[in-house]
Amino acid sequence: MSGLGFQVSMVDGNARRGQLTTAHGTAETPAFMAVGTAATVKGLTVEQVAASGTEIVLGNTYHLMLRPSAERIARLGGLHRFMNWHGPILTDSGGYQVMSLSALRKIDEKGVTFSSHIDGTKHALTPERAVEIQHLLDSNITMVLDECTPFPVEEDEAERSMERSMRWAARCKEAFTARDGYGLFGIVQGSVYPALREASAKALTAIGFDGYAIGGLAVGEGQELMLSTLEATVPFLPLDRPRYLMGVGKPSDLVAAVLRGVDMFDCVLPTRSGRTGQAFTHRGTLNIRNSRHQDDPRPLDQDCACPTCGNYSRAYLHHLFRNGEMLGPILLTGHNLHYYQSLMAGLRKAIEDREILAFADTFTRTQAEGDIAPL
Repeated sequence: MSGLGFQVSMVDGNARRGQLTTAHGTAETPAFMAVGTAATVKGLTVEQVAASGTEIVLGNTYHLMLRPSAERIARLGGLHRFMNWHGPILTDSGGYQVMSLSALRKIDEKGVTFSSHIDGTKHALTPERAVEIQHLLDSNITMVLDECTPFPVEEDEAERSMERSMRWAARCKEAFTARDGYGLFGIVQGSVYPALREASAKALTAIGFDGYAIGGLAVGEGQELMLSTLEATVPFLPLDRPRYLMGVGKPSDLVAAVLRGVDMFDCVLPTRSGRTGQAFTHRGTLNIRNSRHQDDPRPLDQDCACPTCGNYSRAYLHHLFRNGEMLGPILLTGHNLHYYQSLMAGLRKAIEDREILAFADTFTRTQAEGDIAPL
């Protein structure tokens, strides 16, 4: 196998069912990647992550280069061994995190120089260094360094930002060491301007990558504009390569994006929400801190097969959160991740059965019904 393997086995409308094969195993697509920014999916062991149905996790170049450092992780055998995750790993290049440090960084054609948010030390992140770090981490999927264009932004500024990202992408491709089971993804930019998205997609495909990510969305533009931007972008991406929508999103975002031809997702929502008391269910979201749950012996989601729903009541989870017990966020994070993976499994089966539109309609209807009535 040269690079990554990707095969589309079924298409229903624009929705695609496939398999992404790496040196550390295969991920079924559409896939939701659990976010393990600092080499951990917060609150869960890797065994719990795997039990949720997760097949691929995400790490972050920016955070890992600062602490404990890519070189240290390499000496310890790479990121898979370091965090005891033996499946595929994708690493974000750190561009988004660096760009968010607007007061601490300087950007030019060479790359980005920035001050660490931890101790103020100075660092430089160039396209070549971003690729080197991800190679040291032993990431199966390396992301190019890009400039995550802010929103809102004027079209001329978005164009300058996108064109710089394309030049950086070419440098990343030159720096990347091709090897079996490993790949490099380009990132489409261009804000919400269709002509810029088309130009970016065409520039990346001319360079040639193992997969194509759609970046610069879920940054405040709203779902309607995000989806219209997807519709203006996806048609210009190769049919035989995976498509990854970065940092997205809510369950409704995932369903809508799959309908538009996206294969891969990541988002902190299921884990972050699990730590703050928000649960995702087949009937929408609920806040377990709400007093309506304090005497409720029922599970979070009667249609969920996760260990949390199988073994613990809403009343107990409410008790844990109200008393600041760490078990509460652990149990709720586990449930949320399981719900997301259950949703992806449902999407995959619906595509296989060529019933994706019916699945999406049922999903939308049940989500709109809201939580079950209190006892």
